[in-house]
Amino acid sequence: MAASVLTQGCLKALFTESTAEDVGDIVVQCLQIKAMESKGAADERFRIVLSDSQNFIQSMLATASNRYVHDGLLKKGAVVRITHYKPNIVKDKRILILIEMDILSQYGEPEKIGEPVALETIKEGDVKPQPQGISGNDFYGNKPPQQHAQASRSAANGNVGAINSSTHGTLYPIEGISPYANKWTIRARVTNKGEIKTWRKETGEGKLFSCNLLDESGEIRLTGFNEQCDQWYEFLQEGSVYYISSPCKVQMAKKPYNTLNHDYEMTMERDTTIEKAEDQSSVPQVSYNFTPIGDLASVEKDTTIDTIGVLKDISEVNEIVSKTTQKPFQKRELTLVDSTLHSVRLTIWGNTASAFSADLESVIAFKGVKVSDFGGRSLSLLSSGSMTKNVEGSMTVRKDDTKTIEEIINEGLGTSIEKADYFTLKGTVVYLKKDPVAYPACQEEGCNKKVVEEQEGQWRCERHEKFFPKPNYRYVMTVSVVDHTGSVYLSLFDDSARTVMGMDANSFIELKDNDPDAADKVFLDATCKTWMFRCKAKTDVWEGVQRLKYSASAALPMNFAAEATKLTALIRSFNIDDGESLFVR
Repeated sequence: MAASVLTQGCLKALFTESTAEDVGDIVVQCLQIKAMESKGAADERFRIVLSDSQNFIQSMLATASNRYVHDGLLKKGAVVRITHYKPNIVKDKRILILIEMDILSQYGEPEKIGEPVALETIKEGDVKPQPQGISGNDFYGNKPPQQHAQASRSAANGNVGAINSSTHGTLYPIEGISPYANKWTIRARVTNKGEIKTWRKETGEGKLFSCNLLDESGEIRLTGFNEQCDQWYEFLQEGSVYYISSPCKVQMAKKPYNTLNHDYEMTMERDTTIEKAEDQSSVPQVSYNFTPIGDLASVEKDTTIDTIGVLKDISEVNEIVSKTTQKPFQKRELTLVDSTLHSVRLTIWGNTASAFSADLESVIAFKGVKVSDFGGRSLSLLSSGSMTKNVEGSMTVRKDDTKTIEEIINEGLGTSIEKADYFTLKGTVVYLKKDPVAYPACQEEGCNKKVVEEQEGQWRCERHEKFFPKPNYRYVMTVSVVDHTGSVYLSLFDDSARTVMGMDANSFIELKDNDPDAADKVFLDATCKTWMFRCKAKTDVWEGVQRLKYSASAALPMNFAAEATKLTALIRSFNIDDGESLFVR
C-alpha cells in the first residue's frame, strides 16, 4: 500500500528547529503540479503541492529539476522519494525547494492519501532560513493583491449596501486561492446554495451550509458552521454577486463530497467579511460542461457531469427511508431527452424534489449530477449540484437538423477531436456487413460487457465475476446508407440495429445457427428500406491514427405525411406562379 511508505510527519519536522536535522530522505505524495507565470522558457518554474498524509505544503522544483515534469515522470498522485531538498521561508510562508528525487512508479498515481491539512503559519521555534528571491511574479505566479480597507461586518445585521469594487483594490482570482494566500478579496457569484444541515453527536451538536462560488477564473466551495451559518445563510442568495474577504480557513477539497474543479475549499471564520456587490453583471453566470445523454454509456459510473435536456416526464414525489440514518426523505424522477434522441432518468431529492415545478417540454440544465448504472444509465442530482430551467442550449432537441450526406462531408461534421456532432440523416440501407453482427453480453441488467465462454454453458462476466448459462447477444454491425447526394457507412448498435433487422440479436443468432438461409433472408429484407437515422460523427485517435466514425443511436420509420408537408412547403418557397403550380388550391 502506498500509504505505508509515506514518511508521516516529515513536513512538520523539516520546519521544526528541534527535529529538522534528524530528517533525511522523505517519501511524500504529489497532490498538484502547476506551472508558474514566467517571462520565457529560461524562467520556467513549477509549483508542487506535497503531502505526507498528515500535512501538505507548497514546494517548487529547482530549474534543473524541471525534467521530472517535462519527461512525464512526476504526475499528480505520484509517490516520490525526495533525496535533495531545501526548506525555505518566503514572505512568512513555508516552501520546500526540490532538487533531486526518485519517482516510486510501483505505487502508481493513487488518489489523495489520508486527509492532510496545511502546515500552520511560522511560529517561534520554526526553522527560519534566510529568505531568497523567487522569480515568476511571486511564488504563486501572480502579483500579490493590494491591501484594502477592512470591510464592515454590519452585513450580518442585514443593513449593508452595495459596495463598489474600487474600495477593494486588486481582486484575487478564485483559481489562486490556497492556504498560503492571505489578505485577499474575491468577487464571486453564488451559483448554488445548499440547505442547512444539522448533526447531533455525544460530543455536541451543530449545523452547517455550503455554497458554490464562481468568477472568471474558476469555482470554489465555501462552508459556514454554527455562528457563521446563522450569520450568513439568509444574506447569501443564489445568483447574486458578493465580495468575500479573508480570513477564511482553506483546506484540501474533500472530493467525495465536493465535485468542483478546485484543489481547495474554504470555511468561514469569525472575521470573514461578505458584502453584496453593486455591479451584479460583471461576474459570469453558471459555467457548464455538458455531456450529451447519448454519450452516457461511455461515462464511468460515479462520474460527476453536467447535462441539459428537454423535460419529457415528471413522476410523483415518493418518500423513502435512508438505510444509514433511518430518516425519511423525498425523491422525484425526471425524464430528459436531448438532440441525440436518447432519454435518461434523473432523480432529484429532498426539498428540491418536493418543491419542483416545471412545464413539460421545457429545457433544463443540470450542473453536478452523478452517473449511476442502476437500471442502465441513470443520473442523480447531488446536494452540491444545481439546475436552471427554461434555458437555451445547443444540445437540446432542435426542430430540424436533418443533413444530406453531401452536407455532412462538406460541413466537416465530426472532424474535431474535442467534440462530437449530432444530426439526422434520411437514408436508405443498401448493404449490411454480415460479420461481425453481434457479441455475447452479460445478462445483468444495465451491464453490456462482453462475456467469455470458459467452458460449455459457462459464460463469465469479468465485471461481475459471475457465470451465466448463456449470454445476452447485442447487435454491433456496419451498414452502408445512401441518399441522393452520396453514401456513408454507419455503425449500428443494439437499439438501432434491432429496428433495422426487425428482430432482437438473440433471435437472430439462434436463427443463424439453426437456419443460415433464413438468416441471409433477414439481411436481404433489411436492404432497400429508408429510415430517419439519429447519428453521431466523431473523430477518434487509435495508436496515433485519427479515424472519423459515424454511428446511429436510433433508426426511426419514415413519417410520409410529415415528409410530404415538408416538401410541399419547400416547393412553395420557390414562388412558382399558380399557372405553373402542381398544386390545386
